[in-house]
Amino acid sequence: MTRFRTPFDFHSTADQILEGVDLSGRRAIVTGASSGIGIETARALARAGAEVTLAVRNVEAGRNVVNQIVATDDSARLHVRPLDLSDLDSVHTFARGWSGPLHILVNNAGIMATPTLERSAGGWEGQMATNYLGHFALTLRMKEALAAAGNARVVCLSSSGHLLAPVIFGDPHFRFLRYDPLTAYGQSKTACVLMAVEITRRWRDAYGIQANALNPGAIATNLQKHTGGLKTPEARRKTVEQGAATTVLLAGSPLLSSVSGRYFEDCNEAQVVTERPDDYSGVASYALDQVSAERLWEFSVRSLNTSR
Repeated sequence: MTRFRTPFDFHSTADQILEGVDLSGRRAIVTGASSGIGIETARALARAGAEVTLAVRNVEAGRNVVNQIVATDDSARLHVRPLDLSDLDSVHTFARGWSGPLHILVNNAGIMATPTLERSAGGWEGQMATNYLGHFALTLRMKEALAAAGNARVVCLSSSGHLLAPVIFGDPHFRFLRYDPLTAYGQSKTACVLMAVEITRRWRDAYGIQANALNPGAIATNLQKHTGGLKTPEARRKTVEQGAATTVLLAGSPLLSSVSGRYFEDCNEAQVVTERPDDYSGVASYALDQVSAERLWEFSVRSLNTSR
């Protein structure tokens, strides 16, 4: 399969991606939009005309973001609603409170390398619960709204960290394995890619829903609070505006109108790799494996004790 290329690159910003793009009439949800690239993603989508809901744990922080955006763009249509991805009750409450179509779902929120093993209320390892399973539950619950939109898009935030580990199907919640923060982070981000692969197989033809995954790049945000800050060489670091570019490309660019089930970095489809490169570029072949994607979906449905 030929890699999908765009006119954009490492240096492109979110505003450059959406320049001239009209998202009026489209409704979007951005999880984790109270910090980091989530803020810039919400701002760029709203600036292009989308009605954006910030789904956040800290509602006050979300309202502050809205005020900041509106201060520079009083035409922006923004809402704030509470969502804690590690709490299924919160996910279900959020989904029940949604009405009407959903054109864009950006699964952006995440945590990274928590130093000690933490578990969600359901007993899941914390990073897997927040980064993947919570988003899986949300996406599943929003399926009807996505289908109602026609040509809806799901954007799954992964990371170059997915190159650290495949999904550990035998013990994904570290009940036997010794907990390692980066291994746990890596498998959660691999799971995000596999979700996009399986959404494509199950939902694209049947419901017109497409999904892609991405690595936003190395951006200094609160995400690195457990790793001592960003360690990436300066030449490979991005600004927040550059970091949100690949996300908004997948969320709103007409260039991606018929592209699904792929992994992007630096605004282009990534090279598939069979071993981890020194520069952590590319997408691991195990993250795109269809058998693993289907297995993960079935595991996730069982874990959530919900129906397809």
